[in-house]
Amino acid sequence: MKVDTNLYNTLKERGLLYQCTDEAALKKLLESGKPITLYEGTDPTADSLHIGHCVPYCILRRFQQAGHKVLLLMGGATAGIGDPSGKTEMRKMMSKKDVEKNIESIKKTLGVFLKFDGENPAIIVNNADWFNGYDYVDFMRDVGVHFNVNKMLSNEIYANRLEEGGLTFFEMGYMLMQAYDFVHLNQKYGCVLQYGGQDQWGNIVAGTELQRKLNFQNGTNINLIGATNPLLLTPEGKKMGKTERGAIWIDKEKISAYDFYQGVYQTPDACVEMMFALFTDVPMPEVKKLIKEDIVNAKKVLSFEITKFVRGQEDAVLAQKMSENLFSQGGDDAPIVELEKSELPIGICDLIFKCNLAPSKSEARRLIQGGAISFKNEKVERFDITITESDIGDGALLKKGKKSFIKVRIK
Repeated sequence: MKVDTNLYNTLKERGLLYQCTDEAALKKLLESGKPITLYEGTDPTADSLHIGHCVPYCILRRFQQAGHKVLLLMGGATAGIGDPSGKTEMRKMMSKKDVEKNIESIKKTLGVFLKFDGENPAIIVNNADWFNGYDYVDFMRDVGVHFNVNKMLSNEIYANRLEEGGLTFFEMGYMLMQAYDFVHLNQKYGCVLQYGGQDQWGNIVAGTELQRKLNFQNGTNINLIGATNPLLLTPEGKKMGKTERGAIWIDKEKISAYDFYQGVYQTPDACVEMMFALFTDVPMPEVKKLIKEDIVNAKKVLSFEITKFVRGQEDAVLAQKMSENLFSQGGDDAPIVELEKSELPIGICDLIFKCNLAPSKSEARRLIQGGAISFKNEKVERFDITITESDIGDGALLKKGKKSFIKVRIK
């Protein structure tokens, strides 16, 4: 497979290279015409992935398409500790059984981003395979001896835990394990690059530093490179991946095509360019032109392109038609909530809550007070309205704002 020597320029143009321990060396490697091996690590702390989790996989996809060898590390061992980066409290400890179950579930969705067969297949590895049976004393003699506690505590990844006064030695071991992952993958697979989110910078650098110290100890000359991508954040500084409608799941069984499309459409204006850069192959000059001319149209293009990428052309066309129908024809194809006749009459706040347009009845009241709710194209202005069977008839449209629509029917 021929290696694409323009990958470095692509990463820079699309804003996908944020930090690098040795950018000159990375540029030289990617422009050499020779394939390299790289990895990204994922702790399987959940049984599914939403779109915010998938930023690194979008980047690995570009490396694989460019002809490089991709390793995807599943943290079967590190998930048992939990990464303290940016956390104010210790993560919930997971059983080995839960971790293994999550790994198998996540694997099913990774095929959207990476190819696991053919000429240049990605390889899934699990760090439980090399940590299980590694004697604790041996690990501390081999790895722990190279880590300075004062330097570790000054790292930003521990800042929140230190502020809360709850950092445990158990959590500090996470950095040592991730650093060793990099060294081990270099020894076994010749891996020379680790990519991850910018919040992983401290852990990634720890791996390159560990190899540097091992070089001094063993007389070797191995240069490991660490790189990060910018996080996909809302203007409020929160990680993207969830909206008012809920998480934008990659798994088709967890979300409809319409809700996926609408979830992407709700992308804040400031994040549209990065979403294009990550999840689409639309050239960046065209992206910038789209955004400058009409941000609403840019969001429609973005929603269609990402839905097509993740779910396929058929779902993208369906979701697009449903969305157009909602705005232009009164919502014939809106998601449907069916009520039993025995549930009627029902209060408007109860109905809003039942249709998942609000997480609670008190929030439903707040939405009504703010003028955000309409029923059958009429704004709801009172909390005490009761919806009857005759009100619903053959079906009635319940709306929240301009983007959330539910068609209410009677079974």
